[in-house]
Amino acid sequence: MIESTLLHFNFWAQIDNTWNIMGIRISFIEFLNSVPLGWSFLEGLHHGDFEVSRDVPSECARQLARGTVDVGLIPAIEYQRIPRLRILPNISISAKKEARTVLFVSRVPLTEVKKIAIDTSSRTSVALLRIFLEKFLGFQDIQYQEHPPVPERMLANFDAALIIGNPAFRVPRDQFFLHDLASEWNRFTGLPFVFAVWAVREGVDLGEKVHIFQRSKEAGLLAVPRIAKLYAPNLGLTESEVEEYILDNLDYSLDKDNLAGLSLFFDYAAELGLTPAVKPLTFYPLSSPNSRSIR
Repeated sequence: MIESTLLHFNFWAQIDNTWNIMGIRISFIEFLNSVPLGWSFLEGLHHGDFEVSRDVPSECARQLARGTVDVGLIPAIEYQRIPRLRILPNISISAKKEARTVLFVSRVPLTEVKKIAIDTSSRTSVALLRIFLEKFLGFQDIQYQEHPPVPERMLANFDAALIIGNPAFRVPRDQFFLHDLASEWNRFTGLPFVFAVWAVREGVDLGEKVHIFQRSKEAGLLAVPRIAKLYAPNLGLTESEVEEYILDNLDYSLDKDNLAGLSLFFDYAAELGLTPAVKPLTFYPLSSPNSRSIR
């Protein structure tokens, strides 16, 4: 067994290829909000069709940029930073209004915030926070410092903290000033917010396996009661809270409204110098050999 593992490691240390003995390489976000998207290949019908690593959002982007994976569930902002990606259509992690797990949490009133701890797991939410504070509210001279995602330490040493994903469930709602950033985005723009998308790196041919991603999303949404049963105990939530979070707070489409929100987010991020000039969305083809672009 040890010898087999070493052979597998050495093989990939020497060869950079789209395909490997396990199939396509995927970096998948480890948070609860992503579980429905990966249900089929994590637990279901297509388990074993991909080689999957479970990572925080920033690491998903890092691996895709390095080419160590073929497909990544990446923070949406990274589409603008990583060259020559294609997005899988019809799938995202979005919030039409309140997201619940992308929180700007402060110990002091908003106008007194000067030093902010930002979760090292995050990329898109950091950009969203800066848009909220700097563009929507006109704040200046804010200090941002990366910090491991430990809410208790972040809030003990800073005026405020950006806390995303599973750790956000642990934040006491009655002890701090809380701003749900998806809700704030919707308040200022009237649009949903897109946090993550599936992206395929240049040169990767998914073949017929491209359809697994959509089927996996559909299977995951049907499996929400089972997901709740599996994940609720470790998160300190009830099963009904998990179901409500997935079904009511999150949206897994990439519909017209979500695309409009994503496009505006890209515009604002570029305006603040957080990304280069905005590039149009290029989608991975589901049946045609040619991608299509929109803007």
